[in-house]
Amino acid sequence: MAIEENEFIHNRLEKLAGIREMGVAPYPPHTPERLPVEALRATGETEEVLCTSGRIMANRKHGKTVFCDITDPTGRIQLFINKKNLDEAGWELLGKLDLGDIIWVSGALFVTRTDELSVRVGTLVLLAKAVRPMPVVKTDADGEVHDAVSDPDFIYRHRCIDLMLNWNSKNRFIARSRIVSAIRSYLDSDDFLEVETPVLQQIYGGAAADPFVTHYNSMDEDCYLRIATELYLKRLVAGGIHRVYEIGKDFRNEGVDRTHSPEFTQLELYEAWTDYNGMMTRFEDIVQAAARAAGVGPVIQFAGHEIDLTPPFKRVPFVPTLHEKSGEDLFDWDAERLSALAAALGLGDDIKDRPTLLDKLFDHYVTPGLIQPSFVVDYPVELSPLAKQKADDPRISERFEAFIAGLELANAFSEQNDPVYQREVLEQQAAQSMHRSGVVDEEFLYALEVGMPPSGGLGIGVDRLVMVLTDAVSIRDTILFPHLRREQ
Repeated sequence: MAIEENEFIHNRLEKLAGIREMGVAPYPPHTPERLPVEALRATGETEEVLCTSGRIMANRKHGKTVFCDITDPTGRIQLFINKKNLDEAGWELLGKLDLGDIIWVSGALFVTRTDELSVRVGTLVLLAKAVRPMPVVKTDADGEVHDAVSDPDFIYRHRCIDLMLNWNSKNRFIARSRIVSAIRSYLDSDDFLEVETPVLQQIYGGAAADPFVTHYNSMDEDCYLRIATELYLKRLVAGGIHRVYEIGKDFRNEGVDRTHSPEFTQLELYEAWTDYNGMMTRFEDIVQAAARAAGVGPVIQFAGHEIDLTPPFKRVPFVPTLHEKSGEDLFDWDAERLSALAAALGLGDDIKDRPTLLDKLFDHYVTPGLIQPSFVVDYPVELSPLAKQKADDPRISERFEAFIAGLELANAFSEQNDPVYQREVLEQQAAQSMHRSGVVDEEFLYALEVGMPPSGGLGIGVDRLVMVLTDAVSIRDTILFPHLRREQ
């Protein structure tokens, strides 16, 4: 419905019209100078006239005196507004203000009888009239919050309200920004070069996932939103940029749940002259840097567990651990037997390919028990088409995934740089893909054929790392604007 049909909004629109009739600009083009609320509170009681601004979050009227609380990003302060201290226009304007309005005030600072630092307002200016009421959240004398805005769909859809009213949420996104900055600082300080690779790709690759498909009209061809940055970054390693990374959005046209989002942020880095062992150290270093930036660690709380982030992290070999936890040597089973077991365990009745079955059975038997930071190492080669095989067992690849509290945070390889072997694998993948029609990324293979030095590669899900370091329940709590179904 139109906003005018809402009774509460209609009332505010009438006040807005009245403000305009007074000759007051309700959305002035210029903002007077101000001090942050935090600076006022640090100043303390003073007869000096100081200025600040903020959003009205509470309003208590006592005859010819009005107490208001305003907030800005640095804190909250009380306003003491008495009719004798304002001119007639200012007092009339005060009567047309509501919770959520943004105002500028000036006045001296004093401490009330209830020991509350307050601004004795002498001048009041309206900066923005809020025509839509926001939810009222109350905090009692003990600091307990009542009527908190907690409906997930509402706060994801209206993040502005969430950030205004839920300080924990706001602090989480501040922490996220600091985490990303810390990751960049760590890599930049060790001679990594940050680059940008195409988001719109003619051939997608670097992971096993379904892409989002679009059409490029000028070239009359289908294109894809990238599912990974890997194949482009490894071209740069082949070209001589031996330490390279990108932090950016990837897109996968798959399901949404507590730990998956169709649009997510990933760090991918590639480093020459090292392998997956070197990437384990890189991951441990990055987690330490991110934790410091978030103001936590080395022991944190996540998903109801006490997690110790102190390196080195535990190494968990894939095949022996699956054998131990399942009681069967599942690695030697064929796809038919694995499929029957998966069906019996309720993991799916129609899974036929062996790599998917091994992965799902590992998630069933092993992953839930990986509470403390752990590297699952040495995956079956069929699960790792872009990784090198171990020299002493070609059935096993030099790959690891990092887990905390059963949540996968990272994936890393000793990168495959044999162009003949890599072509065979990519051609097999392309033949099974509904989008690629047998087409492989020839430009990536060209780079391998030119020669790429031995390298390690690491991908970290930034949103999930933020989840762990801020004890978030859902990945949507770490993404400012997660994807939602459109409201009717």
